[in-house]
Amino acid sequence: MVLKKLLQLFGVGKKNKKDDKKKGKSIDPLSQVHWIAGAAPHSTLNIFANNSQLDPSSSGAGTTLSLQKHDPECSSNISMIKEAHGSENDDYNSFNQFDVVQHYSDHHYAKTSPGKATKDWAKTIQNEWKLLQRDLPESIYVRVYEDRIDLLRAAIIGPAGTPYHDGLFFFDVHFPPGYPQCPPKVHYRSGGLRINPNLYESGKVCLSLLNTWLGSGSEKWEKSNSTMLQVLVSIQGLVLNDKPYFNEPAIFSSKEKHSLAYNTTAFLLSCKTMLYSLQNPPKNFETIIVRHFHEREQAILEACGAYASGMIVGSSIKDGRTYARNKCFARFKKSLDAQTELLKKELAANRFRALELKRDSTDEIVSTS
Repeated sequence: MVLKKLLQLFGVGKKNKKDDKKKGKSIDPLSQVHWIAGAAPHSTLNIFANNSQLDPSSSGAGTTLSLQKHDPECSSNISMIKEAHGSENDDYNSFNQFDVVQHYSDHHYAKTSPGKATKDWAKTIQNEWKLLQRDLPESIYVRVYEDRIDLLRAAIIGPAGTPYHDGLFFFDVHFPPGYPQCPPKVHYRSGGLRINPNLYESGKVCLSLLNTWLGSGSEKWEKSNSTMLQVLVSIQGLVLNDKPYFNEPAIFSSKEKHSLAYNTTAFLLSCKTMLYSLQNPPKNFETIIVRHFHEREQAILEACGAYASGMIVGSSIKDGRTYARNKCFARFKKSLDAQTELLKKELAANRFRALELKRDSTDEIVSTS
């Protein structure tokens, strides 16, 4: 019930007016598909703890098994993807929220064996694909893999009003053979940075819904009700929240000043994550990275300037709150100024990449017309 309320809070389940751009390739349940056979504790995340609004702003190796064509029941369990609106590289302005792609060699779980697959397992993943294709919030992008249906990659935009705003955060997912009796395996592509108490440098994601931390009732994974969509929305709304300091249970002080100080560190690490993503784009997300940071360049640099001048990280300009001018703020400002200069250079380079993408897409349209 609580997860349902969270989904409603973020507008999940409502019909998207931009369905064509959002869905990407359509799912045909009657066609064939190929697939592969065979630390510090964290608090239970409370669904009601944060009400931040989102800002809608070469193939891996493996043995491929083909579903037998003479078995209509098997062939209907998994969907082969047909082209509906072209691939993500066709048009700079229409990067689909959900799509099926080929290359997974850089996926964290690429070398993990899917184990012995069953028709029920395959059908469950097919249903997950349909749910994601239909109900993804505009601030989450997903890619699944035609030859490895046990793998998924997601990009989550950091919510407004948090130290993670305008950032892109990537997660690699593996559906184990026991799915959905057990939750999916989720790895955060950290770049070696600990940006949140629930997101480790190692890539571990601490979340009750993943059974990687304590929880009760609907906070834990439920094989009949829990979904991959809920996992992604929970990471965005509950982990990447406005006061991540309080995600850590070993807190001996609830003073707001400590939370504000943590947010300055989180924002600096978020900026470093932006740089890491720009310089090391995950496969199949190159276009969205270029487009996202091109569109948000001015907002990101303006925020850096505002925070360096003393504005509270994550607050609106109209809020008017500022940090006390002390040694801690001086250190933060010095680090942020240095990080801003690095971001400026990388965002300027990204501007040229964006122009090239636009030019290439225009040339393609002209050549086919």
